[in-house]
Amino acid sequence: MTRSRIDLQDLLFGLFLVAVAAGTLVATRNLVIGHAADMGPGYMPRVVALALMGFGLFFSGRGLCRMRVGIAPVQLRPLLAILASVGVFALTAERLGLAIASVVAVILASFATREGRLVETVAFAVVLSGAAVLLFVKLLGLPIPIWPR
Repeated sequence: MTRSRIDLQDLLFGLFLVAVAAGTLVATRNLVIGHAADMGPGYMPRVVALALMGFGLFFSGRGLCRMRVGIAPVQLRPLLAILASVGVFALTAERLGLAIASVVAVILASFATREGRLVETVAFAVVLSGAAVLLFVKLLGLPIPIWPR
């Protein structure tokens, strides 16, 4: 590996954040902004986009001023585990219910790292599933099935 004069990872991340913020600002340009006491529908998206742009500029500047060894290669195991977890949750949440689908999603996501232990993962999945049911179904009242139909 060769040393680079810039931290390409930070620079690219910062530019990505700036691009997302710019896209949000363009998409919300026709919405009424209002002011802090009387917020319009475009107020919060613009505030968040400007904050995101600030972070993006910070990371881009840091990437230009800091030396680092090149970007680490992409590892397929974490990428595929997280994609599979999200995909399986999306496909099974309605059929299996929120409780079971979220447990399965957490267990699949745990394959992204070699450090996960089965007992800890299952315990975390059950607690997270219970919290999701409590929040989304009980507190927010969303019409999501908890158990299989």
